[in-house]
Amino acid sequence: MSNLNTRLLSIDIMRGITLFLMLFVNDLYIKGVPKWLLHTEAHEDGMGLSDWVFPGFLFMVGVSIPFAIANRQRIGDSLYAIIGHILFRSASLIVISLLIFNKGKLYEEYVGISKFVWAIILYSAIFMVWNNYPKKVERDILFKALQVIGVLLLLFLTITFRSGVEGEIGWLVRGWWGILGLIGWGYLVGALSALWCKDNILKCGILCLFFLGLNIFYSSNMLDFLMFLNPVFNVVLEGNIPFIVLTGVLIGMLIRQYKNVPSILIRNVLLLAVVSLVLGFFLRNWFIISKIYATPSWGLICNGISLLLFALIYYIVDIRKLSNGLGIFLQAGQNSLTTYIIPDVVYLIIWTYSSPVFFYKYVGNPIWCIVGSLVWAYAMLWLAILLKRIYVQLKL
Repeated sequence: MSNLNTRLLSIDIMRGITLFLMLFVNDLYIKGVPKWLLHTEAHEDGMGLSDWVFPGFLFMVGVSIPFAIANRQRIGDSLYAIIGHILFRSASLIVISLLIFNKGKLYEEYVGISKFVWAIILYSAIFMVWNNYPKKVERDILFKALQVIGVLLLLFLTITFRSGVEGEIGWLVRGWWGILGLIGWGYLVGALSALWCKDNILKCGILCLFFLGLNIFYSSNMLDFLMFLNPVFNVVLEGNIPFIVLTGVLIGMLIRQYKNVPSILIRNVLLLAVVSLVLGFFLRNWFIISKIYATPSWGLICNGISLLLFALIYYIVDIRKLSNGLGIFLQAGQNSLTTYIIPDVVYLIIWTYSSPVFFYKYVGNPIWCIVGSLVWAYAMLWLAILLKRIYVQLKL
């Protein structure tokens, strides 16, 4: 690998693996499943597989950012065009997440639409607006019309939406930002930071330490004077998600700098992994390992795991060139938004019509549940791949 000028397969494959694991653990909810597979309770000091998967994906979001920015600069996008794209992409993720979060809170009697119909319209509009339409000039008018219709549907759903109960009618609710919303905020900070750093690893490292410090201060209740910012900027203020994404950005910059010297790259990644793990367990003396509380010890340990896993996949796939059997993860990693959202649509249809697809959850055997959830996640990866082949693919 003396000259690596092509796209690193390890980036897409690891992103695809984290997506697969996200779908797998999201489907695991039955008594008896081993605790190490599940989420740890907020007050408990520890973590299971489910507590690493999301930060693992956030880490990979960060790794991809320097390459995405470099590609846009290569095709001639101006600074303002790139900033505009970052803002649009972040806002799109946050808006999509907010609307999806509210689909179960619809006051059906007041709005006059069932939750199922409202949700189907929502998902249809999302695909109309953000679908990656094929480049066919003769159908440009049709595709633009579909996007306009999708925007109008989203406006209609947003304006007419009402939550609550009789006598306490409200509008859109934000209990939390949702997974896509958290990704949107993390991407916003990571992408703007990468743009400012301009491949300067020292600057990026300083920003990582800044957000780690912010996470420590926030977890120590030392930022209470900034609580007025919490309703909107809580994700940034907490520091945890920006720290995880920026660690990925730092690795992306290291890859770009040492792409022709993989031994140095792996050494640096492993060094950062060890530092992250040691510091994470050191901070455990003051902060429990908790995903729900987004503690700095949890963020550091998750980063350490992500760094080790990425180094392993990078070595196997990009150095040893051993990627047989990993093609499905590669395609999922290149089609992440569709792969994440499509299962929600399938869940919605199955639950609404009481289809017995999830029989494995009710036989009382944890092994059945684990195997069934693995099959489910694998099937969802294939569904997203098949949809892409007929030009149904979300792309922001």
